[in-house]
Amino acid sequence: MKSVIAVPLPDKAYEVIIAPGGLDHVGGWLASGKRTVKLGQKLLLVSNPVIFKHYGDRAIASLTQAGYRVSTCILPAGERYKTLKSIQKIYDAALENGLERGSALVALGGGVIGDMTGFAAATWLRGIAFVQIPTSLLAMVDASIGGKTGVNHPQGKNLIGAFHQPNLVVIDPVVLKTLPAREFRAGMAEVIKYGVIWDEALFEQLEAVKRLDQYRYLSAELLQTILTRSCQAKADVVAEDEKEAGLRAILNYGHTIGHAVESATRYRIVNHGEAVAIGMVAVGRIATRQALWPAEAESRQQQLIEKTQLPVTLPAGLQVEDITRRLLADKKVKEGRVRFILPKAIAEVFMTDQVTHGDIAPVLQSMGAGA
Repeated sequence: MKSVIAVPLPDKAYEVIIAPGGLDHVGGWLASGKRTVKLGQKLLLVSNPVIFKHYGDRAIASLTQAGYRVSTCILPAGERYKTLKSIQKIYDAALENGLERGSALVALGGGVIGDMTGFAAATWLRGIAFVQIPTSLLAMVDASIGGKTGVNHPQGKNLIGAFHQPNLVVIDPVVLKTLPAREFRAGMAEVIKYGVIWDEALFEQLEAVKRLDQYRYLSAELLQTILTRSCQAKADVVAEDEKEAGLRAILNYGHTIGHAVESATRYRIVNHGEAVAIGMVAVGRIATRQALWPAEAESRQQQLIEKTQLPVTLPAGLQVEDITRRLLADKKVKEGRVRFILPKAIAEVFMTDQVTHGDIAPVLQSMGAGA
């Protein structure tokens, strides 16, 4: 099984290759595939200790066999290390290993590694190439595609960043066998998101599966379908709106409140996918309270989230103010108004800045926040 998805951007088209065993072919695909620039021999592979232990040697072997000279930069794992301090370490490694404008960075890891590597690539020597080899489900279906790169500020998620498209994305579904179950569930939150905002058939496929909470319960064929449909949805949206001038904002479904929850818990209590699941439940309830979508659709969404064993309530101890204050720091705020993506139906959402504190507070309280 191999799927190739084109991301047809006018200034930098690239491919997403989804193939079991693809990790062993990344070097050849990079050397022979479609690229906007011809790469030099020097590559800097960025990873974290856990992922590098599992897959670093295979990635380096594939790249070396294709004629590249590979150096490495290993960063600590975790969202709380997604900072400018970590970016400095990538810069230091790039300087030490003599990376030039024809060189490239290679991200081997989850969304945190991918976001940081992309941001470092966007800013080193005013922009060099980079390659995404995502190893988490969340990164495969979301973070590795579309060119959003960046790091967190203590007061908000991804406030520091740049748009910088990868030259190639290689997704090897087999690497998910070493992904912890909690991280697999986190990725399923983004898959469910695509069903709600874009792909009703995908949503119905997920509903038909008995268990979604662990890699081992999905057949190879179903996993390939989930990855392909999710990546195609992301590619379709990005191709229409590369820099979030309009349509691409729908990809933030569940993320506005989700990011605020992550920030309020200092990125230590819930992971990104869990926060997105909470955010989807919240906006689903807001939409139901405003009679914007049927209660039956809200119920279907929540049942799917619960089947994936993702949270549908807030972490203990959060206050409404903890979340609403951080909403105003969201990068999507315009003229002091928070923009939300709300659902109308399965596979139909819209953007609005008409959600008030009075709409948000009772929903957050119903999910466990203190008044």
